[in-house]
Amino acid sequence: MVSARLDALVVSAHGHLRYLSGYDGSGGYFAPFPLILVPGRPPTYVVREYDEHAVRVYSCIDEIVTYTHQPDFGTVCADVLRRYGLQSKRVGFELGCWNLAPADVSALQVQLPDLKIADATRLVSSVAAVKSELELQCMRDAMRMTDLALRTFQSSLRVGVTELEMAGTMAAAIQADAGNVGGEVGMAPPTILFGERTKLPHGPPTHHPINNNEPAFLEVGASKHGYTVGMVRCAVLGRHPETESLHELAEEVIETLVAAIKPGTTAAAVDAAGHEVLKRSERQGVFRQRTGYQTGMNWTERGDLSLEPGVEDVLQAGMTLHMPNILRSENGYLFGAGAHVLVTERGGEVLSRTPHTLYRA
Repeated sequence: MVSARLDALVVSAHGHLRYLSGYDGSGGYFAPFPLILVPGRPPTYVVREYDEHAVRVYSCIDEIVTYTHQPDFGTVCADVLRRYGLQSKRVGFELGCWNLAPADVSALQVQLPDLKIADATRLVSSVAAVKSELELQCMRDAMRMTDLALRTFQSSLRVGVTELEMAGTMAAAIQADAGNVGGEVGMAPPTILFGERTKLPHGPPTHHPINNNEPAFLEVGASKHGYTVGMVRCAVLGRHPETESLHELAEEVIETLVAAIKPGTTAAAVDAAGHEVLKRSERQGVFRQRTGYQTGMNWTERGDLSLEPGVEDVLQAGMTLHMPNILRSENGYLFGAGAHVLVTERGGEVLSRTPHTLYRA
């Protein structure tokens, strides 16, 4: 906050709330639950009266101020800021994150016309990007369960199995193994797509079955205490030359990206290393998204560090990055191989133990 020249910070993104307080902000589904941070003062939560007890149980915050209905939010939150002498100070808000609407900001500005609103979208994520050893242990445990889901996906792939059946089998495997990991564990809703449906980004699983000589796409992430570790793995049942060729290129790209990760390197430089492989292949048009992004509490939060052109954020040891590396074939198939990487002083450490090579069933 000092480096950002802020007198206070108002945190409203749910992932950031959980990271800072333990409470996931889920009660704020139609109005924000801001956590107000002022140097030298205990943090203050502003929440709906209905959710006060849950916030006290799940968070480490003692100072809680409540409002009753959504229209009351602006007045109550402004009263807190005024009480702390912030009515004409420079206060940071997460303007680029979810869970803070323009109307919420306007309501505060009406109450506090001299308030200097600054965009602090990246502040919490810049701190959360570097993991402690305790956080990394959660992520390693989550990765072990993600690997279990990947192995279950591969061993269960057969003619006639549906996407929903596959999702159920994977969830059951993680649930059966949860006792060996301990803590709060689970699996995020996976993307499982078979055949022609692999052309759909972020498609939820359906009753669609896979047939022989068809591709299969999976993106899945298990979690421990909210730390989710995602992974992309693909397979072919039989043969499918178009996606097999695409996967060969994806493997070369992901190996290059992992090799480019080291402390002191910029996010843009890592992204450029992957694009250089695509340039040499003369298939640059197959990649249409960012290379990757920081991970940790929850799968992702808007405003987090992103591996894409022009981003000059510098990688530091302790950061964890998800690089999905999904390519698009000429006929629209989405296929690839990803990596979840820990930045160490020696370079990138791949957390998964499931090979990124194409699985053929």
